[in-house]
Amino acid sequence: MTDLTTAGSTPGTLHHGTVLPEWIDNNGHMNLAYYLMAFDKALDDFTDAIGFTRAYRAEHQSGIFVVETHLTYGQELLEGEAFRVETRVLGIDGKKLHLFERMERASDGAQAATCEMMILHMDMQSRRSAPFPAPILAGLMELEQKAAERSLPPEVGRSIGIGQRRPR
Repeated sequence: MTDLTTAGSTPGTLHHGTVLPEWIDNNGHMNLAYYLMAFDKALDDFTDAIGFTRAYRAEHQSGIFVVETHLTYGQELLEGEAFRVETRVLGIDGKKLHLFERMERASDGAQAATCEMMILHMDMQSRRSAPFPAPILAGLMELEQKAAERSLPPEVGRSIGIGQRRPR
């Protein structure tokens, strides 16, 4: 397994990118859909780094499904700006994986966006959730322990709302 604490310029940084011209919206900055695409690419890099590669998935008939995401946006990214994404394991319970990704502008480290994900490990033959394979689970648990040494990002667990919630 790759040591994700030294894989990039900040702990867990695996994905680096540059805002392409086709990612720019009518406001002159990166369109919201491309933030999610960049986070998805960072997830691919993360799973490769922990050994859960495309070849491993095919051999073991396993996969992952993202079942929930929550994105927040901070500082805008403009065309041509470089960015990096840090991935942190917040929780793992055998079948479920709770990840947090932070995207920052490479030039100054300003937080551009965050993405919180809940992921299920899947048996691709039955198309049902199944426990992570033991070696993958062990690596994820190690990363969860390392992440626990840091404080939780303030965006974790946020919900959308204006003022107080309405009664149901």
